[in-house]
Amino acid sequence: MDHMPHIVICMGSSCFSRGNEENLAVLEEYLDQHGLTARVDLAGSRCEAACTEGPNLTVNGRCYRHVDRETLLDILRETFEVRP
Repeated sequence: MDHMPHIVICMGSSCFSRGNEENLAVLEEYLDQHGLTARVDLAGSRCEAACTEGPNLTVNGRCYRHVDRETLLDILRETFEVRP
């Protein structure tokens, strides 16, 4: 990994209530368990303007829609090349 990954998790009311509250906890736990917390630029946003497709997450400029726990874990494994 040559650069610091940039992850933006939408914390707008729609995405938050659709699952990003839980996704944030999963994300933080994953980063902590894999010693990645200091190597990731993690930010929250107020709205990604795709509320009906939420919960939304952006990783290195790539948008992901309808993100649930399993999808998030797949995204993280792919991003950090960690095998389950």
